[in-house]
Amino acid sequence: MELEKSKRFFEKAVHLLPGGVSSPVRAVKPHPFYTARAEGSRIFDVDGNEYIDYCMGYGPLILGHTNREVMEVAIRQLRKGWLYGTPTPLELEMAEKIVKHYPSIDMVRFVNSGSEATMSALRVARGFTGRDKIIKIEGGFHGAHDAVLVKAGSGATTHGMPDSRGIPPDFVRNTLQVPFNDIQTLTDVIERNREDIACLIMEPVMGNSGLILPEDGYLSEVRKITKENDVLLIFDEVITGFRVSIGGAQLHYGVEPDITTLGKIAGGGFPFGIVGGRRDIMENISPAGNVYQAGTFNGNPFVLSAGLATLEILERGDVYEKLENLGSMMERGLKDVMEDTGRDYSVASLKSMFCVFLGDRPENYSQALKCYREKFIHLHWKLLERGVFIPPSQFETCFISYAHSENDVDRTVEAFDECLKEL
Repeated sequence: MELEKSKRFFEKAVHLLPGGVSSPVRAVKPHPFYTARAEGSRIFDVDGNEYIDYCMGYGPLILGHTNREVMEVAIRQLRKGWLYGTPTPLELEMAEKIVKHYPSIDMVRFVNSGSEATMSALRVARGFTGRDKIIKIEGGFHGAHDAVLVKAGSGATTHGMPDSRGIPPDFVRNTLQVPFNDIQTLTDVIERNREDIACLIMEPVMGNSGLILPEDGYLSEVRKITKENDVLLIFDEVITGFRVSIGGAQLHYGVEPDITTLGKIAGGGFPFGIVGGRRDIMENISPAGNVYQAGTFNGNPFVLSAGLATLEILERGDVYEKLENLGSMMERGLKDVMEDTGRDYSVASLKSMFCVFLGDRPENYSQALKCYREKFIHLHWKLLERGVFIPPSQFETCFISYAHSENDVDRTVEAFDECLKEL
């Protein structure tokens, strides 16, 4: 595998970008590959190498790269203009679709990223309740803003920095933490701080400490204990929204939160975020209420057009059927590979999401930390040599798209089999 051009780009990048990258998870030793283009299930680097892509932009590209229908709609909008600073009918079309597919949502506010969505969700939860403390799940990643950068997942965990410098202790003293899949600890924390807790924010399926699934009944118990104590429940479905099902993880598991954050897929692969929830909560957001939130690019017509085109394709029905079949095929193949290694490797899978753990399958963040993180980087490179691209971190999730094929899955399972035997 030739990577000379990528190496030269990175040598230049380290003088222009912190760490040579624009986001920490893209940093991989000795250097990342640089992308030239992508199409369907494939991504191509500047050196001419071709890879089956399971990063898929870290989740948004559920239809694959450069989907023609989405592209045509986006181009038509570009010709009409890409920023107005005024309301557009597209906002209403998107809002109606979100409300249709997420019964827990009555109203929405469009923002520009998942980080912005979770930050705004926490602000409105505090404003609505008049309380300051929040609870988050250990290893849950809700973006790179101050209140939630405490034992965060994603790039923070990969680089051994679950807490970030530059955040005053006072900013996080109101952030409490509990392990995933642990109802007793959650109950104890709420009972000790009942009068001060505004909300619990959580990924219903953890996607940034690797893929960690909720145990049977866990989410229902979370909903019960939060409701009994008047603690708002925020589901961060930036990853799982429109991925696990058309109605997200909350539809799949049958548990409705008070507030939901969405992004990634809903933007058709463009920067996007959504805060949605009950009407009595959402009407606290300005200008209807006194919880301030604003943005020049909120409700951007270009992004909304691409997002709407994506959701309309998902509504046809055949997309999820294909994704589930490919996901099941991948899970079966990888489980067979894991068993053949005779080692404590494991695989987690849900619909079109999967994660290989170089260790026992974890149930929470602390267990995920016991996996062989350094060995995973070697696996990443070995897979690249065989034309398979997975995120360069044990703590990220892989994604299958509608553009993937059964042949892609077969080739991927074969590559994992060869690589794991070499580790």
